[in-house]
Amino acid sequence: MLRLERLRLTDFRTYAHLVWQPRAQIVVLSGPNGSGKTNLLEALSLLVPGRGLRGARLGELPREGAAHWAVAARLAHAGEPFDLGTGTSPATPAGRRVFLLDGHPPRRGAVADALAAVWLTPQMDRLFVEGPAGRRRFLDRLVLALEPGHAREVAAHDEALAGRGRLLQGARAPDAGWLDAVEDALARHAVAVAAARRLLVARMNARAEASSGAFPPATLALDCPVADRLAHEPALAVEDWLRGSLRASRVADAAAPGARAALGAHRADLRLADLATGRPAAIASTGQQKALLLGVVLAHAALIAGDRGQAPLLLLDEPLVHLDATHRAALLAALPLLGAPALLTGTDAEPFAALSGHAEMLRAGCGKLVPAEGFPVL
Repeated sequence: MLRLERLRLTDFRTYAHLVWQPRAQIVVLSGPNGSGKTNLLEALSLLVPGRGLRGARLGELPREGAAHWAVAARLAHAGEPFDLGTGTSPATPAGRRVFLLDGHPPRRGAVADALAAVWLTPQMDRLFVEGPAGRRRFLDRLVLALEPGHAREVAAHDEALAGRGRLLQGARAPDAGWLDAVEDALARHAVAVAAARRLLVARMNARAEASSGAFPPATLALDCPVADRLAHEPALAVEDWLRGSLRASRVADAAAPGARAALGAHRADLRLADLATGRPAAIASTGQQKALLLGVVLAHAALIAGDRGQAPLLLLDEPLVHLDATHRAALLAALPLLGAPALLTGTDAEPFAALSGHAEMLRAGCGKLVPAEGFPVL
């Protein structure tokens, strides 16, 4: 079991200096809008690689008037403690943050190996009624929690894609050898990205088929020609097909906005539907969409725990909003069974009363955390 034993924030968002030692695996943070609840969840989300649950730029993270920030945590897995921290300092290269693992710069991939985190935010409530870019990022975060190398493949794919676009938009005719090399890289990384996404979707769907939980099981579908070919062709054959397709579409792609390739991992989309009814999330009610997303997040957390032998940090910002009474009760009943450190937020603590005795109930405000009134102090 993973435990969060201590969190220290320095000049992060609204927190000048906070040292907090959770008393329970589940913590409910209540308080009005702007009280710092989401800031605390964001700080924890930055303990894993990436830009955190808000996707914020580094310059947005220091407290007003401060130039740098830091987030440091003491965690324990199977009773063995480890320290993990991130932030910036005067010695940090501009535009970068650093990690420390047990006081030392970690080897590549060590942070992702040490800790995983999954989250749900109110902004994700519209995930399945907006454009595909957000759904790809959501899917890639799910993959990354299980395959830390996935981020490198996505970055390499996007770099090759941008390089091809620059060559096609150049003032002079692009060198065919350069284009061949860039398209070779683009094809290799696109197939690697698509394969990882396809595997994650298959594993999540297998878990949904076997689910007996209170949340409506969701089925995921990857809309991606590259992934479709991987279902019945070897990866090397799919790479050859994609190279040939890219070569054949150079003229058409050069005329497209931004000279974006018509094929590649950047064209994928994720679809979600209720497993029992087949109803797509895009036409479901707001409450149904929220329940489906929560079901995916909880299933993903269980998948991580099974693979890694360690549950992830579970960060749920305003999880009860839009849920009906049945699904609220189901969520609150499911959390103690996960064995994961979970932080939930809400404007009021009362809707979380079913967790009393299981959770630490706190109220955020003025850069501090105090016990919520009306609930026992653990």
